[in-house]
Amino acid sequence: MKAVITVIGRDTVGVIAKVSAVCAELNINVEDVSQSIMQEMFCMIMLVNLSRCSIDPAAVRDRFAALGQEMGMQVTLTRQEVFDAMHTI
Repeated sequence: MKAVITVIGRDTVGVIAKVSAVCAELNINVEDVSQSIMQEMFCMIMLVNLSRCSIDPAAVRDRFAALGQEMGMQVTLTRQEVFDAMHTI
């Protein structure tokens, strides 16, 4: 299963490292990353593959939500087909 991780919030040191560390911890493969800083706001989209993930998708979403709270940012995981449907006109 593929999914999209989005990260939005005030730019700070180590955001990519922290999100990537959770991916590695859960055996989630990062396939593509796009990130930018817009007026001190950090924005990142990661396309990930959860086919070898060690826990179920609901627990993964909860883990990234908890990481977002720790960092004071919004971190969300959305299945790719849901993400695509939300962004198709």
